[in-house]
Amino acid sequence: MSFGSRARAAADAYGPLCVGVDPHAALLEQWGVGDTLDGLKRFADACVEAFAGQVAFVKPQAAFFERFGARGMSVLEDTIAGLRHTGSLVVLDVKRGDVGSTAAAYADAYLDEDSPTAADAVTVSPYLGLGSVDPFFEVAEKNDAGVFVLALTSNPDAPLVQHASTADGPTVAGAVLADLARRNAGASPMGSAGAVVGATIGETAENLDINGPLLVPGFGAQGGTVEDLRRLFGDVWPQMIASSSRDVLRAGPDPAALRAAAQAVAATLESA
Repeated sequence: MSFGSRARAAADAYGPLCVGVDPHAALLEQWGVGDTLDGLKRFADACVEAFAGQVAFVKPQAAFFERFGARGMSVLEDTIAGLRHTGSLVVLDVKRGDVGSTAAAYADAYLDEDSPTAADAVTVSPYLGLGSVDPFFEVAEKNDAGVFVLALTSNPDAPLVQHASTADGPTVAGAVLADLARRNAGASPMGSAGAVVGATIGETAENLDINGPLLVPGFGAQGGTVEDLRRLFGDVWPQMIASSSRDVLRAGPDPAALRAAAQAVAATLESA
C-alpha cells in the first residue's frame, strides 16, 4: 500500500493524531530520567510501549537523538523499529534539504527499507528549489513511503520566505502546495506527497487541498486550538494530521499515563 493509503487507514482507525517524540533536555529532567544516554533510552522505550499500535502517527525528532552521537542514533534506530509495523506510522522529523547526490543519500538513509533508520515518512525543506526534493520522492515511491514538505510553518520568520512572491506570481508557499497537488493528482484515497502547515499560522488564502496528507504541528500546548483546525482545515479535514507533543509527553514517564493522554487528545480531535 502507498503511504497515502496507509495514512488514511491509520487515521480512520485511531484518529488524526500524530504524537511528537521530542526528548529535549528539559523534558528528560522533568521525567526524572536525566539528560543522559540512559535517560534517552528510558524515554524512548516508554514512548514505544505507550504509542506503538495505539496512535496513528508517531513523529520522533531526530535532532534530540543526534545530540547524543552514534549511541543516540542507535536509540533512534531501536525506537523506529519498535514503532513500525504495529499499526502506527513513523514520521521521522529530519527536515533535510540539499541537492543532487547528497539529497539522494539523505533519502536512502531515512526512506530506503534497507536502512536501519528507514521510516514511513520524513519531513524535508524545499528552499533550495522544488527540484531539490525530487530524490526524496523518488526513493519514497520505490519504498511506498511518504514525504512531508515544509509549506506554511508557524515560526515568526517564516513569512519572509514562504509569503514572498515568485517570479510567476504565486507565493513560495503556494508554489510548494501546487507542486504537491500535482504529484498527488489522481491518487486515491490520497497521495503520499504531504505538506507541513502550522496550526498557528492565523489566516491563509492558499489552497490547502493537495489531495495528500497535511501534517499540522503546533496543536495543543503550542497554541493551536480545535477552532484553529476547523477554520484552517475544515474543507480538507480528511487530509489533516494534527501533531501534539507537550500535551501528551507531560504525562510521562509512565507508559499507561502517556497512552491515556494521547487517547484524550485523539478524542478531542474526533469530537471536532
